[in-house]
Amino acid sequence: MSVSLPALILLVFLVVQRLCELLLSGRNTRRLLAKGATEYGAGHYPYMIGLHGAWFAALAWFGIGQILSFPWLAVFVALQAMRVWIICSLGSRWTTRIIVLPAPLVTTGPFAWVKHPNYLLVIAEIFTVPMIFGLPTVAAIFSALNAAMLTVRISAEEAALAQWR
Repeated sequence: MSVSLPALILLVFLVVQRLCELLLSGRNTRRLLAKGATEYGAGHYPYMIGLHGAWFAALAWFGIGQILSFPWLAVFVALQAMRVWIICSLGSRWTTRIIVLPAPLVTTGPFAWVKHPNYLLVIAEIFTVPMIFGLPTVAAIFSALNAAMLTVRISAEEAALAQWR
């Protein structure tokens, strides 16, 4: 199997980005819990990690030799700006888990317009990244799996937030 250098660079970028996010999330989670926050929906978290891990594996297996689609790559770059905006808007309250601190909800940044902007971002990325590699089947399969996961996740988050409103 031949390796496309641009495909490899994109995959490495994604892995490094997600590992950095997990480190940030872990730090924020520890700080929030120390302030009296509570975690909700922990039971589905390993499945969510598994889903994203399988998505990465599919991208690596099927995408490593592909020529990248630059229009889809441009969409991905725009999504990264949204990712930064979301994380900055939540600041120390951003995590990959459902951690609720008894405090007012964040209503600035993208949260002023959309209730769950991070989930919209993930929906877009789960679809867009495989399309960069020309993998519409991977995009469709993981979009469907992600939709099922988000049904569980958003329900758990809404139930947790309802306790603090």
